[in-house]
Amino acid sequence: MSAPQIQIVPSVLPADFARLGEECQSLEKAGVDRIQWDVMDGVFVPNLTFGPDVIAACRPLVDVPFEAHLMVVEPDALLPRYVEAGCEVLIVHAEACRHLHRTLASIRDLGASPAVALNPATPVDTLRHVLDLVDEILVMTVNPGFGGQAYIDTMEPKIAEVRAMIEMSGRDIDLEVDGGIGPATVSGAAGAGANVLVAGSSLFRDPEGRAHAVSEIRSIATAAFA
Repeated sequence: MSAPQIQIVPSVLPADFARLGEECQSLEKAGVDRIQWDVMDGVFVPNLTFGPDVIAACRPLVDVPFEAHLMVVEPDALLPRYVEAGCEVLIVHAEACRHLHRTLASIRDLGASPAVALNPATPVDTLRHVLDLVDEILVMTVNPGFGGQAYIDTMEPKIAEVRAMIEMSGRDIDLEVDGGIGPATVSGAAGAGANVLVAGSSLFRDPEGRAHAVSEIRSIATAAFA
């Protein structure tokens, strides 16, 4: 199993929605590893965001990979649309999938990389029988639905538990965290074993610019993960 690489993945939730294409280009220039689209349906979470047509319109403007974080109650019906829109990684919530094993296999069959997310209260053991199907696991460090929430530091033992499970599996599985990640919190998440860091508000609001935010978060995470 190869050593995990630190990756910085901005959420576009804090972006200017009237300039999404330009925002994606700005993020790519800042040195991000990929871009996350938080897809919310107003049912699984109390917010509405990005349909596949919006993502497809931005896809030709950048080369950086896209991932869709599907916070929706019926992900299976939407999977093909988001792959067609240009998302290389599809993240589904374990809580939303009636047949998680089947859903993850369907993502692979569509040619995308399967990933599974766990809400803060969802136990790690939920993952045990799908590890062979995923390329990435996302541990939520906030309850999903809104940007700008405070990091839940009590999720760090959970992150460490997932990292240990990955190591035991012998598979190359990335461990992502999402929620409240910034310079003040990233060392705890990376120190617990997360190598993919989703940053939203902290990245967009850095007074020194997005490239500085990406570099700073990457540097802190690399030092903590080592």
